[in-house]
Amino acid sequence: MAKSGRGCVPIILLFVFVAACSFGAGFFYRWYYKQVPPPPSGGELRVHVLDVGQGDSILIISPDGKAVLIDAGANDKGKVALEAMNAHGVKQLDILIVSNSQVDHVGGADEILRGIKVLKVVDTDIPPPASVVDETEPQKPQKPNNKPQPELPTVVSYRDFRNTVKETNTLYEKAEPNKVYDLGGGARLTLLAPTEPLFTKEQMRSGGHELNANSIVARLDYGDFSMLLTGEAELQTEQRFLSKSDLNLSAKVLKVAHHGSKYATTKEFIQKVLPESAIISTSEYNPYSHPSQSVLDRLRDAKVKVFRTDLQGEITITTTGKAKEGAKLYEIKPAKETKADIWKGREGTKDDSSRSGFVAYGDYEPAKREDKKPN
Repeated sequence: MAKSGRGCVPIILLFVFVAACSFGAGFFYRWYYKQVPPPPSGGELRVHVLDVGQGDSILIISPDGKAVLIDAGANDKGKVALEAMNAHGVKQLDILIVSNSQVDHVGGADEILRGIKVLKVVDTDIPPPASVVDETEPQKPQKPNNKPQPELPTVVSYRDFRNTVKETNTLYEKAEPNKVYDLGGGARLTLLAPTEPLFTKEQMRSGGHELNANSIVARLDYGDFSMLLTGEAELQTEQRFLSKSDLNLSAKVLKVAHHGSKYATTKEFIQKVLPESAIISTSEYNPYSHPSQSVLDRLRDAKVKVFRTDLQGEITITTTGKAKEGAKLYEIKPAKETKADIWKGREGTKDDSSRSGFVAYGDYEPAKREDKKPN
């Protein structure tokens, strides 16, 4: 009996060895898959930066036909995304990503969920504050008021979004950094942010807002093509990225953060990303100086080709993931040409970190109209 017991030892050791090898191989595969994108299938990847005015909504259609929508614009802009999906033959959304809980990103999300089948919803799970005190402006003494105060627009919009997720029985997932979504055909989407510890109001004293700094940031890869989708990232978000030496930020195309806000897209960040092209999603008449002249100057100094939805409408990117002989790796086509100056920023009436305006959510009334420029 003793001999029989000793005979089991090699078998147990062999089992442990095989299990360890299997675990190691799985770990290596997951690491390798994150580091090295799969080869492109040769099919066409399409990215449509939709014209939703002062907001974001980006439709990604993979070579295999999987569809991802990143943001849904403001409350009345869900229909724009639904019309775009219908025009491009999208019958269902594989993933709806809401990059942050401000109304210009989440406003149309409930309409999307009711208008098309959505398999999965991803957001930060960071709700907007129920009330706002603007510490950047002098505070006037307030008389006692026992009347119930109306809810802020984004509080309503975010609640409607989350309620609709439940009503439609849509799978919900909290955004996690390094999460990779396989879109098929060799295309993949990787979440880079938000990361712990989350940014706080105290860290935003120099400008910007913590909801923006904790926005979802994603990277789209397909063969040799790459696009960085920065949501509403702020300076603080960029600085955290730059502090990570092992993080690959280089991309062919940059979706400029926060509609071209002066509180993001620093020179150092541009130098790290090294984009060839950049896209700014904003409205023609907005009160927040979007896009900022300083951001446009930095992009021009870096010799980045800029496209703007406020001047050119919907921006479409197509690529097969590999540059064919004599052809470009990717093409960017705006819905319309413009004679306006791409490099001229807009002058606003409000600071886009003001908690009583931009952060009171939904406060997107037009700025003083400029002389109409020919398009």
